Amino acid sequence: MNTKRYRRRNTMAFTVLAYFTLFAGVVMFSIGLYNADNLQLNEKGYYIAVMILVAVGAILTQKVTRDNAEDNDIIAEQEQERQMSNIRIPSSSSSNKEA
Repeated sequence: MNTKRYRRRNTMAFTVLAYFTLFAGVVMFSIGLYNADNLQLNEKGYYIAVMILVAVGAILTQKVTRDNAEDNDIIAEQEQERQMSNIRIPSSSSSNKEA
């Protein structure tokens, strides 16, 4: 019987951080666009940095969402196998002793 439990890949803190990074980048970019009349060179650098933040946030959010969904499926399979192993009747061990 396999008693090893599957451990989730992402902690709750990492999941929250991924979503926060995405939303913070979008909010910062929106604020910058709202305040932009004409862009100077340092403001262009700000927009590049914020766009990188948004891209990283989007990638992290996608990864976290996918990993959490896969982890839920794996944990559900393990729970189902554990329930099935508790229901089974060990009849093969008694027939091996008689032979």
